[in-house]
Amino acid sequence: MTDLTQPPRFTIKGRHVLVAFVLFFGLIAAVDAVFITLAYRTFSGQVAKNPYEAGLLYDRTLAERAAQAELGWTATLAAVGDRSVELVVVDRAGKGVDGLTLDATLKRPATEAGARVLRFTARGEGRYVADADLFGAWDAIVVATGPNGERFATERRLVAS
Repeated sequence: MTDLTQPPRFTIKGRHVLVAFVLFFGLIAAVDAVFITLAYRTFSGQVAKNPYEAGLLYDRTLAERAAQAELGWTATLAAVGDRSVELVVVDRAGKGVDGLTLDATLKRPATEAGARVLRFTARGEGRYVADADLFGAWDAIVVATGPNGERFATERRLVAS
């Protein structure tokens, strides 16, 4: 039988709780500090490859966007299954825009590796189709140039499984 009159050999006191509390949160803070340091050292902080030049050309970008809006074209860019990409360009009246020259690329959202060029073929009525192996997430960027030099750009995230 246990003798209840003897005090236990070890009792948890306030200072034990304080030490455990400080050690636990100190460990959490140390791990966070390591992760923050690693993240800070590996990220350059630049979103654009040439941020200074992009800032200087911002007025040109605004003018291009205004000209594109005035053009009145709209584009639908979508993955068709996991094997092709379809682009449909229509004018303000809803009629398909044919005769476009297309420069298109596929990029991964998180990396520059694996970028590829899309080769669209015209199918009529403003519809263009390109073959592409689309497993996962891709950012498609298309710049269309019309027969009279009109420029139209569109970008869309495509996800296929």
